[in-house]
Amino acid sequence: MDTTWLEDFIAVIREGGFSRAADQRAISQPAFSRRIRCLEDWVGTPLFDRAARTIQLTPAGERLKPFAEEILRQLETGRRDAMSAAQVSTETLLFASTHALSLTFFPPWLRTLEQEAPLMSTIQLTADSMQGCERLMVDGLAQFLLCHHHPAASSRLSPDRFKSVLLGEDVLVPVCAPALASDRALQAGPFLAYSESSGMGRILRAAWEACNRPPLPEPAFSSHLATVLVMMARDARGVAWSPLSLVADDLQSGRLVKLGGPADEVRIEIHLFRPRTRQVGAAERFWQRVMDGTRQN
Repeated sequence: MDTTWLEDFIAVIREGGFSRAADQRAISQPAFSRRIRCLEDWVGTPLFDRAARTIQLTPAGERLKPFAEEILRQLETGRRDAMSAAQVSTETLLFASTHALSLTFFPPWLRTLEQEAPLMSTIQLTADSMQGCERLMVDGLAQFLLCHHHPAASSRLSPDRFKSVLLGEDVLVPVCAPALASDRALQAGPFLAYSESSGMGRILRAAWEACNRPPLPEPAFSSHLATVLVMMARDARGVAWSPLSLVADDLQSGRLVKLGGPADEVRIEIHLFRPRTRQVGAAERFWQRVMDGTRQN
């Protein structure tokens, strides 16, 4: 068994095809296909339905996928732990965060944590879409994920492999420039929407489906970044649902106005996720500090 085969297997799923996966893995397609066959021979059954027009996993492939992801994540964690023990690198805390929270929540939250004592580690923060952040966590390239959370929204961070702690609350509110504000704006638009890779988009769709609210009509503009949608809303391009934490100053200054009422808003939480399995010492100490802080509040 070669762990390279597992990396190839995950690459096919992510890239949506053998050819694109081979390119991503920098290997010829015939050689790549042979490695996939080696994995299937090792498992003892096909993992992909090659009769389908698009890449589809067989039932065996579906069962293998979470195990493959966890094995690769654990290997990456073990490598970092070994490097730390050998003092090959300084202890670094690896954070992934959605863009909005990396700007509005992360800096003051970290400052609050350090009031008692400074963190004895360097910090690396990667801001990305929710989809990108989940990938970093699953691959073991981030130890913590800071994101908005709603119980109805789907996530790749399954409860059997990851756990989280509640750090705060937020609310998604519909906003627009004063020039567009009217009683019909929430029905007529134009609308600024979140793209498929956006966690905020997942949350809105799940929350609206739960309360039988129809989805938005075709948007005038879409992005996975809440910050971009807010900028477009300021420019009178349409109505956007934004975290209140991101537009509080805009609402106070009058650059944006809030539309509708409580029924048009979506309550959300701010969570810090981590793997359930043991992490390197610096990450475990940081998690303990976070947990101690939440118990005191």
